[in-house]
Amino acid sequence: MINITLKQLRYFEALARHGHFGKAADACAISQPALSMQIKEMEEALGASLIERGPRQVRLTHFGEVAVERARDILRAAEELGDLARASRDRLVGRLRIGVIPTIAPYLLPRVIGALSEQHPELEIHVRETVTPKLIQELGEGKLDTAIVALPVSEGSLTETPLFSETFMLVRSAGDADAPMPSADRLREMRLLLLEEGHCFRDQALSFCNLPSGPPREVLDASSLSTLVQMVSAGMGVTLIPEMAVPVETRSAAVSVCRFEDPEPSRTVGMVWRKSSPLAGQLGEIADVVRTCC
Repeated sequence: MINITLKQLRYFEALARHGHFGKAADACAISQPALSMQIKEMEEALGASLIERGPRQVRLTHFGEVAVERARDILRAAEELGDLARASRDRLVGRLRIGVIPTIAPYLLPRVIGALSEQHPELEIHVRETVTPKLIQELGEGKLDTAIVALPVSEGSLTETPLFSETFMLVRSAGDADAPMPSADRLREMRLLLLEEGHCFRDQALSFCNLPSGPPREVLDASSLSTLVQMVSAGMGVTLIPEMAVPVETRSAAVSVCRFEDPEPSRTVGMVWRKSSPLAGQLGEIADVVRTCC
């Protein structure tokens, strides 16, 4: 019987993901020699090489490419076994891994975490902030229990639960406060500041401006809503931000905030989780808490 541990599978999966012993070791919080030794022992137990070792990075062998997918299946099943044990209890306890997109996290999380900690003090909440495609990937790999994103995500393996809807606001320089409200077509001709590629909010803003397939003629990208607002304050253009971000992002910026005419651009924010998750019932309760906070 081949003797392989879950720890070895985790180390191997991290190495396959990072393609570098040092980065994988950092991700696993162990030393590089210790990780290398565990991978070597795993190869010896299997009687086959998993990786090709190079001077700067590693590559999976053909067997390694097959093995890492099976390893991920095993690790996901092990996580779901733990979830099943938690789901059998009559209260919410233990680790809860929540993913949140950056255009929601700073504005919603303080209230949500406070409410969850008060109502379910035995929960140990872990938060992961990144863009939607990465959150969906990590949900599928079992690295997250749930995620708060803009809907729809249109993934057949995921349950989508709407939480609330919010409008987008136009942010422009303080000197333009009394200027006529531009239409979506007019925005196409202006210097529109957007989040960098990968953010779903960028795609939603482009869609509102009738530019689904590419950026406006003149556009500047930023990595956060805070940077966008400060760029507007400096006279570099105009931008759109979600309504929940307005109190935080505009309090120290020389900008004006306006509502669009009907129909206002908006988004639906919701929670998603794997349909196969044993925690589906508990995650429904978490969604109710988040919805109340909103």
